[in-house]
Amino acid sequence: MGDHDDLRKFIIDLAVVHGRVVLSSGREADWYVDLRRVTLHHQAAPLVGRVLLDLTADWEYDAVGGLTLGADPVALSMLHAASATDRSLDAFVVRKAGKAHGLQRRIEGPDVAGRRVLAVEDTSTTGGSVLTAVEALREAGAEVVGVAVIVDRGAGDAVEAAGLPYRAAYTLADLGLVA
Repeated sequence: MGDHDDLRKFIIDLAVVHGRVVLSSGREADWYVDLRRVTLHHQAAPLVGRVLLDLTADWEYDAVGGLTLGADPVALSMLHAASATDRSLDAFVVRKAGKAHGLQRRIEGPDVAGRRVLAVEDTSTTGGSVLTAVEALREAGAEVVGVAVIVDRGAGDAVEAAGLPYRAAYTLADLGLVA
């Protein structure tokens, strides 16, 4: 099995939780994909980085990140996976709101102004979180080349309607789930 198949197995085994839940979008579901159980797992996290780097290999970008908290471990996994191949890739964190103290930055990490960046998220249903990050990145002067997620729960249309390419490593069907 390769990285893509190995990561899919981790997602199915560790992250898919059955039972009634309310998603961040406000929608209800009979199951939840808790990807932090994967993105923060010692064996799965490196796979996340390699799979998403492979998924976006034809896009040119030199920094990756998104809205905290879902994007943070994804971006760091990609940073470390890129470093293992001698590729220079920075990571950044987009706050939900600007800080009222210190440097009052909304985007933490290396400056993104004038840079080609990739917005990421662990999973997305409506695209709301990642599009909030995209808006902040554009306001900071970054050129967002696209959006990539580990698992798509249906956000593709909203992201593409915002004029961005969208890719997901896995669909719900790939995980044996129905929308």
